[in-house]
Amino acid sequence: MNAGKGIGWLALALACVSAGAAAAPGYGDRPEVRRYIDELARTHGFARERLQALFSGLHPRAEVLRAISAPAERRPWHAYRPIFVNEARIAGGVRFWRRHRALLARAEARYGVDARAIVAIIGVETRYGRHTGRHPVLASLATLAFDYPPRADFFRRELTEYLLLSREEGLDPRKVRGSYAGAMGKPQFIPSSYRRYAVDFDGDGRRDLWASPADAIGSVANYLARHGWRHGAPVAVRARATGEAWRALLGRGLRPHTRLSAIRARGLEPVAPVPGDPGAAVLELEGPSGPLRWVVFANFWTITRYNRSPKYAMAVHELSEAIEARLAAGGEEDEDEDGPA
Repeated sequence: MNAGKGIGWLALALACVSAGAAAAPGYGDRPEVRRYIDELARTHGFARERLQALFSGLHPRAEVLRAISAPAERRPWHAYRPIFVNEARIAGGVRFWRRHRALLARAEARYGVDARAIVAIIGVETRYGRHTGRHPVLASLATLAFDYPPRADFFRRELTEYLLLSREEGLDPRKVRGSYAGAMGKPQFIPSSYRRYAVDFDGDGRRDLWASPADAIGSVANYLARHGWRHGAPVAVRARATGEAWRALLGRGLRPHTRLSAIRARGLEPVAPVPGDPGAAVLELEGPSGPLRWVVFANFWTITRYNRSPKYAMAVHELSEAIEARLAAGGEEDEDEDGPA
């Protein structure tokens, strides 16, 4: 979709949503939603009347459409990075690590995932649980499922996953709040990820990603482990160009596809030592005064399974390094300076 068509589609969608919200009783009266309700009742055994009542009280949310049409990942790297790699998140990460050191060590031992990656993901997602989202998840997912054509199929599946999750976990689907895209809790799991990867790491019989730091930590570790994280393996390293042949590798994606020695031979040299000769890929992002280059490895690819944006993955990586360095230097001894992490 080009920029002009995207802006035109968004304006039309927002106009339709605004008009629909003012004139229509709710999603429950729309034919496609009624068909969806019938399918849920038939396939998953939901009470049709209960679903009809839930959807009749929902209206499309224009703010959700605005938010999903202008994600932070559209910014260049030099503007995106400071949102997540900054003093507040570094200091907060050190406090979070100190406060939950035992939990992080247990998760690292059980799942083989480096603690710094767990901390950084929770830091990027919700500032260590401080901001878990203000949008009603049910209404957000319904809006994206029925009024956001570019990804309607995906969000319809997530809406189904959310209703199943609510039934399984005893949640009131009308009361849960999260991101504009339906992500929930300290680690911002979408419903399908919550169902597949959330764990009861504190052993209380519930998987609570809002109130339980243990469950949040264990769930992020489980997610990364299930997607191939390797403990102690490299994530990414800055590189300098000594030739141009490496550029042909940019179009091959971020999943490791070329041995590091071959990347070096093509004219891209890591600026820090990397043990062995692992498989790797190359990445170029926009710096403030020109392109910045990295060689990225399997663990970087794993972070992109959490969020497909390479900018997101790089922000997690750089925040994790900054937190670990500050912790090693003995910084941020006062854990309670800003209240609970």
